[in-house]
Amino acid sequence: MYAAYEGVEYRYYRSASKLTWLAQLFGLLALILMLVWLLHYREGLDLDSDDNLNRIFNVHPFLMYFGFIFFAGQAMMAYKTVMAARDVQKFTHMLFHMIAICLGIVGIHAVFKFHDRANIGNMYSLHSWIGISTFSLYILQWVIGLVVFLFPYASQETRSRLAPWHITGGRALLYMAICAAETGLMQKATFLKLQFTRESTLINILGVVILLFGISVDISVALSRYV
Repeated sequence: MYAAYEGVEYRYYRSASKLTWLAQLFGLLALILMLVWLLHYREGLDLDSDDNLNRIFNVHPFLMYFGFIFFAGQAMMAYKTVMAARDVQKFTHMLFHMIAICLGIVGIHAVFKFHDRANIGNMYSLHSWIGISTFSLYILQWVIGLVVFLFPYASQETRSRLAPWHITGGRALLYMAICAAETGLMQKATFLKLQFTRESTLINILGVVILLFGISVDISVALSRYV
């Protein structure tokens, strides 16, 4: 890997692909911890449950992590993990983002359904403000990327000028999504009054692993231009 600074060429010898594998490890570990928490401690998941509202709510954290954050990370790393032609990489990138949006919509629907059934107000917390803002901007980012980069609606000059903003915006949105996840876990633990229990420890570890997933995805994307 290399970069130029004041006419001097610097080389980087650590491959971003290794960080991609590390990101996959953290991503799968967070998924396992999420399932252990929701299935073992929180009674499982069921969007159509009639007798247990907690099962409806549990669909929300599961899909907002696995359906949204995890697939968003996969989309960002697609250029490193999909060994194919550039057009195939771009399509895979777009497809993963679309999956994240679709599953994210179901996840948001789950929490609104839970609030409605439990007579709880919506959009009152910092978590919800960050979350809905992130998701809205994410959809906007996807639409712009679809029009500008996947289909030849923009000139080469326009695409070259927008590419750095698209990449930087995507990385910022990943951290915003992780921030929403962290505040959501904290809010849930506070609501359940969990202190010094195995479940609270599991939630804390889950939050750390999700953060590590995001960091490793971000560094992998940042270094990908040098490999």
